Amino acid sequence: MLRTGEEYRESIRDGRKVYVNGEQVDDVTTHPMFKPIVDQRAMIFDMAHQESTQATMTYVDEKNGELNAIGNRLPRTQEDWSDKRRAVDLTLREAGGVVTRVGDETIGEMWSLFDGQDVLNEVDPRFSDNIRRHIERSITADTFHISANTDPKGDRSKAPQDQDPDMLLHVVRETDNGIVVRGAKYETAAAYANQAFTKPTIANWGNDKLSNYAVGFVANLSSPGLKFISRTGFAGRASAKDYPLSNRVDEVESLVIFDDVEIPWEDVLFYRHTRAAAFIRSTLHRYSAFPFVQRTQHLADLMIGAALWNVKQTGLEKQPAVQEKLAQLACYRENINAHLTASIAMAEKSPGGLLMPNQSLLYTGRVTALSQLPTMMHIARELCGGQICITPDAASFEHPDTKDWLDKYYNVNENWIADDRRKLLAFARDLLNSDYAGHRLTFQLFAQSPPFAQLGAIYRNFDFEGPLDLVRKAADLSDRVTGETNDAAKLATRV
Repeated sequence: MLRTGEEYRESIRDGRKVYVNGEQVDDVTTHPMFKPIVDQRAMIFDMAHQESTQATMTYVDEKNGELNAIGNRLPRTQEDWSDKRRAVDLTLREAGGVVTRVGDETIGEMWSLFDGQDVLNEVDPRFSDNIRRHIERSITADTFHISANTDPKGDRSKAPQDQDPDMLLHVVRETDNGIVVRGAKYETAAAYANQAFTKPTIANWGNDKLSNYAVGFVANLSSPGLKFISRTGFAGRASAKDYPLSNRVDEVESLVIFDDVEIPWEDVLFYRHTRAAAFIRSTLHRYSAFPFVQRTQHLADLMIGAALWNVKQTGLEKQPAVQEKLAQLACYRENINAHLTASIAMAEKSPGGLLMPNQSLLYTGRVTALSQLPTMMHIARELCGGQICITPDAASFEHPDTKDWLDKYYNVNENWIADDRRKLLAFARDLLNSDYAGHRLTFQLFAQSPPFAQLGAIYRNFDFEGPLDLVRKAADLSDRVTGETNDAAKLATRV
């Protein structure tokens, strides 16, 4: 059933061992570095109940007539994707910033498992029921579901077993009840989520067919033996008046320690078979890349809005040089929008009977969005001007000795008074220049695998046969060459 925000808060008051900034956290729902983002996730749960937002955030289950969250619904039609897109847009608008690891983006990785049941059954048929049951539970139980991918890794030139074995998460033994795992994972939102689809990173297995490192499961984040060592959050480090995004939408990452944690057999999704693990890695983002790229579009909208308001308040919006830079930001935004829209307009049936975004268009959209992001942030900085890095803080605008001077020099006219200018400059600074902004940029670049892996996904999904056939005919190549190139194209498409 749909949970309320308070029910979610209560579900993570479970005595979990969370550490941040050199202290153990008693309650993540009230700690100043976690509370803002916990409140954002609680707000999303509550939006499913509020009359003004419920229709966008939920759908009616055809079997039992119950309301469920639209983000968790298995996508079978183009309308399903349109509904999801509207829900994400509404969520980000209500959040007043970009929130990523809030469930609807990470649940798509479970749908990739749903598609891969035939492949997984070929190597080990024990776990298909677990996959289907967990997907159903994510829909009906309305849990906060996240993703766990990255290990500490250690020396990447060595196989996992040739160094400290705990550098990559692995199975240390089996029990009657399940498997016992040891190691660590970096996970965004783990300290305040309910469960995580935990899976292997890209590992050096060599030619091994079986490996204790090739394991995937749903981890109950309340399990004994888990410890969460979180990075210092941005919230609470400075005034929310000066850093509104840092204090509202910072999503805290944790190094999650699995200290001999037992995973029940019913929560294991694949185990030991390196072929299964490699298959899952190769298809991991076939759905989840869509909301991830959509959130980058929202970030583009924030940059456009911040930049345009800044040039308008100083009367520069009619300058051709300014318009040119605004047009560059608009092209970037619409390029993302075009890839998202086209990937659904040309969507494909998945192996499991779902509707997946056109893979070539989706992955090229992701690379376009992320590879150009640093340049677009710099253009937005240029448009916002140097005042975003030199404007005094809110306390100075309020202090009786300095307020009159700052009012004098920050008032522009009757429409732009000092307080509004300060708010706009503070927002732009936090969006583009702050510690949070730098963190956000790096997160966007690497959150769905490093750039080389993203380009690898394009290589595996682009249809090379069309260009090969075009040049074969235009250059009048012989049949012998035609056969060789077609074989190469098929191989590239199949990998």
